[in-house]
Amino acid sequence: MEQRVLGRTGLKVSVLGYGAGAVGGLMVRGTPAEQERSLARAFEAGINYVDTAPAYGNGASEENLGRALAALGARPLIGTKFRLPAAVPRDIPGAITASLEASLRRLGRDAVDLLQLHDPIGLPEGYSLTELLGEGLPALHQLRDQGKCRFLGITALGAEPALRQLLEAGLIDTAQFPFNALNPSWLASLPPGLPGQDFRQLGHLAAAQGVGLIGIRILAAGALSGEAGRHPIAMPEVAPIASAGDYATDLAHARRLRPLVEEGHAASLAELAIRFAITPPEMGTALIGTASPEQLDQAIAAAERGPLPPPVLERIAAVLMA
Repeated sequence: MEQRVLGRTGLKVSVLGYGAGAVGGLMVRGTPAEQERSLARAFEAGINYVDTAPAYGNGASEENLGRALAALGARPLIGTKFRLPAAVPRDIPGAITASLEASLRRLGRDAVDLLQLHDPIGLPEGYSLTELLGEGLPALHQLRDQGKCRFLGITALGAEPALRQLLEAGLIDTAQFPFNALNPSWLASLPPGLPGQDFRQLGHLAAAQGVGLIGIRILAAGALSGEAGRHPIAMPEVAPIASAGDYATDLAHARRLRPLVEEGHAASLAELAIRFAITPPEMGTALIGTASPEQLDQAIAAAERGPLPPPVLERIAAVLMA
């Protein structure tokens, strides 16, 4: 498995990261045996970064991950997240500290490698930049100084001006961006003409600042499999992030890419999507969430085929813009 440096963190991470989220669902709703088998296969293949969060199964992902890692005797790099309290007035430093302490108990660890804000920034349903700079980041720095987390990150969703200002402040180490063939958006190494051009400068800014980039929703919550049916373990309904307004539209757009499979550029739409996600050199790691060890095997095989060549990227652009 190819290893890349995750921005200014200096961490060497596998280009494919293990997503323990609720969409694929294995680490939330799978059996202990399948969870352990899946993680063992991931580590055997060279995957060394695991992403989780308290929100995934109301703590179930972290609990199951902690148990499985203990059973395997494994110590991968781990990133988790926190959400800020909705109530007003809110104790932001207290909430961040309490969230991390609970995560560490569930994971059975003294520290995590990466602690990330899970909320949108600069939107009414999220939190203001003033709150983050004035209360959130000082609390995060204190936790880092205490050795409870090594690096700090965000999920880069929200208002573009607020995200830009935060990135320019140089106070965070990583950013998770939705990135897939249906919304390739902002990475400067991709060819012109693809959708989402308005976000391109934001991603370029992040990379230029040394922020490590983490790709999320690389299969558009499963739409880029091209299949309408969902695995029994997977989340039955998923709201898209940064693509179409609904899953059915994402699925229809994904199926437009089937000619590339027929032309032999990939063995499946899922392979095409995974290789697309790891193509930009700016991408540190792209997270894949799976519902079974078999799906993970397919994802590993796709990643091992490497990034897509420029002619295939151009072909994707032509299909999407047609």
